[in-house]
Amino acid sequence: MKLEPGGSPGGEVKFLIGLVLSVVGVWLFLDSVHITTGHRGFFSGMAGRGGGMGETTSAGIVIVPLFAGIVALFFNAKQKWAWGLTWLGLAILIIEIVSRFRPMVQMKVTHALIVLVMIAGGVGLMLRAYTEHRKEK
Repeated sequence: MKLEPGGSPGGEVKFLIGLVLSVVGVWLFLDSVHITTGHRGFFSGMAGRGGGMGETTSAGIVIVPLFAGIVALFFNAKQKWAWGLTWLGLAILIIEIVSRFRPMVQMKVTHALIVLVMIAGGVGLMLRAYTEHRKEK
């Protein structure tokens, strides 16, 4: 007895069609998302709320650990704490930049409905390909 993908003959075709529908739907959705930047990041937002600094318009405060780590590395590159401070400063800077991203979806309602139908229909076909063999038994 040969088992087909998905548990039934033809299940692989339904699964692949569902996968293609879902992938195209997700691609079309992500293609309509535009990224803008907000006013506050994660760390500058904390400094602005609790520190009384008001709204910070630069990321200067988050660059201080990175700057200090680089200075220490140029002084003596064998210091482990300098490497740690440099990597910590780099991580803080990346978190600050990424936390300022604000996604905006600009899509017509008809396109949004088509994308939702493609994603939901694709997932439904993939699930159907896996569950059809249970009904035959």
